[in-house]
Amino acid sequence: MTNEGQLPSDLFMDLDRSGPMPLYFQVASRLEESIRSGALPPGARLENEIALGERLGLSRPTIRRAIQDLVDKGLLVRRRGIGTQVVHGPVTRKVELTSLYDDLAQGAQAPTTQLIARDDVVAPDAVAEALGLPVGTTVVHIRRVRFAEDVPMAVLENYLPPEFTDVTDEDLRSHGLYQLLRGRGVTMRVAKQRIGARAASGDEADLLEIEDGDPVLTMSRTAYDASGRAVEYGVHCYRPDRYSFEVTLVDK
Repeated sequence: MTNEGQLPSDLFMDLDRSGPMPLYFQVASRLEESIRSGALPPGARLENEIALGERLGLSRPTIRRAIQDLVDKGLLVRRRGIGTQVVHGPVTRKVELTSLYDDLAQGAQAPTTQLIARDDVVAPDAVAEALGLPVGTTVVHIRRVRFAEDVPMAVLENYLPPEFTDVTDEDLRSHGLYQLLRGRGVTMRVAKQRIGARAASGDEADLLEIEDGDPVLTMSRTAYDASGRAVEYGVHCYRPDRYSFEVTLVDK
């Protein structure tokens, strides 16, 4: 299959149309097998539901449910204006002091960055408090979209103390934020983090290629260096169909 085109017809030749196994499940199983085997590689796009249903002689609800099953498993993603696309798999991130860029790179998911804004601003009160700075301090404000295999994963908004005002646009496009901080000798030891969920707001739906009001995961974090000084404050939102947090709980 090319990057966009028809699925091989023989993939569905042996569908049992009169047996007890639901047709949507049979279609989903064959698609899943093709994705996991690599026959449908990451980035491949499926033809639209109507065309696929007509070609296979199946109803649109059957095709839609089959595709939704694989979206729910993180094997397909619906992208507004692009269609349904095969992806590498959802990112499950352990709640540790790592960056999304590092996690994607380690998982061989080809992280890239779209820089939305990089400017020096007077820190909002909440940001000044999180960074332990006097009200009115100028800080570095950064807003980016992080992609994995060209699929948007997260909108990342970060604030850095004033000693990092020399961070450039090119630095931010080419590297992860924690990678840049480590390169400047910053050793991050601990972070205070909050995870939640809400509806997409503002331009987040456009940036993440989801529908207005769709749910997003959220994470806010203040990271501290070895001396206990706050070196970064971030407020991020993530596509829940492409991203999850994993926590290990231990009984005391």
